[in-house]
Amino acid sequence: MLTIYKSTEQGLQALENAVNGGWIKAVDPTPEEIQQLIGWGIDPDLINYSLDQDEMARMERDEGYVFILLRVPYFQGAGTDIPYITVPLGIILADRFVITVCKFENDVTRVLCNGKYRGLKTAKRYRFALYIFLETAARYLSHLREINKTTAALEDRLEQSTRNREVLELLKVQKSLVYFTTGLRSNQVVMERLQRSRMFNHFEEDDDLLEDVLTENQQAIGMTDIQTNILAGLMDAFASIISNNLNSVMKVLAALTIVINIPTIVASFYGMNVSLPGENSPLAFLSILGISLALVTIAVLIFARRDWF
Repeated sequence: MLTIYKSTEQGLQALENAVNGGWIKAVDPTPEEIQQLIGWGIDPDLINYSLDQDEMARMERDEGYVFILLRVPYFQGAGTDIPYITVPLGIILADRFVITVCKFENDVTRVLCNGKYRGLKTAKRYRFALYIFLETAARYLSHLREINKTTAALEDRLEQSTRNREVLELLKVQKSLVYFTTGLRSNQVVMERLQRSRMFNHFEEDDDLLEDVLTENQQAIGMTDIQTNILAGLMDAFASIISNNLNSVMKVLAALTIVINIPTIVASFYGMNVSLPGENSPLAFLSILGISLALVTIAVLIFARRDWF
């Protein structure tokens, strides 16, 4: 799908046709739409790079265009094998307009369309790219906070768990953090290269914005490293917790089995077909019942003192 925007005094306005100083947003373009982009002078290789899910973040500069590929976070859903992944987002800074190409509708371009940044101008191509960088880092931080909440909830459940379900959920989160670490570090390399190239030093505001982007990205990298280390420790700790919880359950079951068997043992003695003390007494049954109850009480007190219940 191709959507064309241009900045106006009222914000971003959707247009029917491409105009100078506009932004062309391509999301999973069809073959016909790809041909339309090629007709506007876009190199087909750049489009293919942006749609390749295994492509790493990088930057190319040639006569007439600057191509930047970022790895942006993407939420697949809570029920998927890997809830959070990263997908490539291609940014093509052409002479006439800016083009973004991505296989999926992602939060980064969606937020830009919603008018989060008042200073966003599609005609200022380099500053527009910087806002994409900034929002990408912000999305990483937002998803990392959600991962932190998910980990905390799983931690509470794991304290009483005797099954592997929660550990498997933590494994999914750990996979997401691997994607985030790889994407953030590759983005950092691209941003540092752009800073060294001095492409964004035409205006002081752009240079300051790039510094903010690098700071946000470094913060996201730091948070990812912390979450990865914490999660690795949790995986080891909770494997032991689950084993200990299972042992506790078995201990309680063993104690209950012993307590239940005590009356059975006493009754078995008085159920034999031989002469027994007090068998002719009218209080024989109550005596046997009292002895069984006393023995059960003693066993329960012993097990309770040893913390088996």
